[in-house]
Amino acid sequence: MKVTDLPQHWEEEKKAIERTHEYNLRLPLEDAARIAALAELYPDRSESEILNDMVAAALDDLVSKGPLKDRLASKAK
Repeated sequence: MKVTDLPQHWEEEKKAIERTHEYNLRLPLEDAARIAALAELYPDRSESEILNDMVAAALDDLVSKGPLKDRLASKAK
């Protein structure tokens, strides 16, 4: 999924996803405000879900193109 596809994804019905790892993330104030604004725009999505989707989309993008494509694709298997 591309980052630009996320707003459409957030409009769709949520699907249960198992999350097995937890990370502590520190964001600059401006980025945290943007995440909060997205959570207000999509009230069915928590800030955590929005961040999870954004990270997943960014990783998908890295795996699908760019110089890290082959290195990341082999690690994902």
